[in-house]
Amino acid sequence: MGDAAPFDKRRRAAARRVPDPMTLETPPSPWIQRWIGLCRPGGTALDVAAGGGRHTLLLSAHGLAVSAVDRDAAALRARVAGCEPAVRVVEAELEAGAPWPFAGETFDAVVVANYLHRPLFPALLAAVAPGGAFLHETFMVGNERHGRPRNPDFLLRDGELLDVARAGGLSVVAYEALEVAMPRPAVVQRVAARRPAGA
Repeated sequence: MGDAAPFDKRRRAAARRVPDPMTLETPPSPWIQRWIGLCRPGGTALDVAAGGGRHTLLLSAHGLAVSAVDRDAAALRARVAGCEPAVRVVEAELEAGAPWPFAGETFDAVVVANYLHRPLFPALLAAVAPGGAFLHETFMVGNERHGRPRNPDFLLRDGELLDVARAGGLSVVAYEALEVAMPRPAVVQRVAARRPAGA
């Protein structure tokens, strides 16, 4: 507990060095931007399948200490260099059957964008702390007419995110299933949900 103040001071200093996520070639998802207010500033966040780090940077700029996980973290590490300790990068192949790298940890926000691996749903939901937010957006059935992904294993079924969030004990704040034109034509499903504070 005695080390918390120096850590917070270093984290705030690192957050000031976070590159502006809105200047990236692929900016953060409008859905994640819209609902980031559900995430407690000064809290912790998990960015799953973080890719190039667009949401990692957004969450860090919002004042959260971010754990970002991806199977190939080289680009992510390069993008967030200098943001430590506000950003922790974890390289893990989430679909290989390896143990969940965040076992026993909870976060004030769990963010997933353009990624679906159904066996992870229990771990993702368990990682949402009481009062925490779950923001998930990815492709759904119908997207196959626009291109990849086409495989049903990587497309949500109608209402699936809504069902997953509710089954995980979360309170749904917002949900959408729709066709979008930007950044490219796609059919997506989105949920913004919270775990009740007393849960």
